[in-house]
Amino acid sequence: MSKRDYYEVLGVAKQAGDDELKKAYRKLAMKFHPDRNPGDKAAEEQFKEVSEAYEVLSDENKRAVYDQYGHEGLNRGGGGGGFGGAGGFADIFGDVFADIFGGNGGGGGGRSAGPRRGADLRYMMELSLEQAVFGATESIRIPTWSECESCNGHGTADGKKPGACGTCRGSGQVRVQQGFFVLQQTCPQCRGRGSLVTDPCKSCRGAGKIRREKTLEVKIPAGVDTGDRIRLTGEGEPGDRGASSGDLYVQITVKPHEIFERDGNDLHCSVPISVVTAALGGKLKVPTLDGEVEIDITEGVQSGKQFRLRGRGVRSIRTSGPGDLYCTVFVETPVHLTKQQKELLRQLGETLDKSGGKHHPEASSWLGKAKRFFDDLTQ
Repeated sequence: MSKRDYYEVLGVAKQAGDDELKKAYRKLAMKFHPDRNPGDKAAEEQFKEVSEAYEVLSDENKRAVYDQYGHEGLNRGGGGGGFGGAGGFADIFGDVFADIFGGNGGGGGGRSAGPRRGADLRYMMELSLEQAVFGATESIRIPTWSECESCNGHGTADGKKPGACGTCRGSGQVRVQQGFFVLQQTCPQCRGRGSLVTDPCKSCRGAGKIRREKTLEVKIPAGVDTGDRIRLTGEGEPGDRGASSGDLYVQITVKPHEIFERDGNDLHCSVPISVVTAALGGKLKVPTLDGEVEIDITEGVQSGKQFRLRGRGVRSIRTSGPGDLYCTVFVETPVHLTKQQKELLRQLGETLDKSGGKHHPEASSWLGKAKRFFDDLTQ
């Protein structure tokens, strides 16, 4: 099945900026997060699709390749967790000549010869809100190809660099006559490396690298959010026969919190209050990331009333000052009442009804609007 357009996946226009991309990704990642959809395979696949789309569009080079060549351009680019590097005309159309003539392009447009840089890797890291806000140091284990210690990554039995290929004399490419054309293509003997291993290392069998797991310590800066990436230079896959290693990109996803919901630097929470507190007012203790805070509930407060606690939000890695905490109260209707409690409420209701709407201004206003509506219908 063909992949959906990445912009369509995130629900943004092709002209969307970085902030719009990140906001769209955060919203969808929270919606389809496995913690919010336990056992839902469809949601899990959508979460992966959304993460993949953001991983491409948030990278300037990958986005440029995708905008010009689509998914095919990324697939042909190589590296970077399935794609890496910027790619371009030579990378894509060079493969066309390779299909026809057996090499990797003509006119000098093919990939450069010699050992290739290692591929970039991506690691999806889930953090709690507290870890994201205050920072943390996490240990991760990743499967990777590591440089063979026996041969120093050269693939030779003596650990020295392999000798130059006799066919291409170390260039990695050979010239081939095709009628009127003289084409330059990958050397079939060394496969473009420019060197040959005649006595391979017994540990890696000449590959120069060995598959294993490694443990890394990742320092999470305070204030990161869903969609942020941490780059660990040189921690990707090792290069081909001594070439430089790729990088490891740690993609951050913040798990849903049971109390707070984050919106940029601000936090939001909903707090229940009793009918008595709503009617008479009082003190309400609310949790914050820095500890418990007491706020004053005014007499006659209604559901939906929002209280703003300045500076009680999140201090982002991109801004100097912290955001705010918005607490929205809602009046909780009492349940499991005793016979006596029900009777008391009835008596209270009777006294309130006799006031002519004085104690229920919102209800009186709504009833008046409803009456005018029905009067207009009958005319």
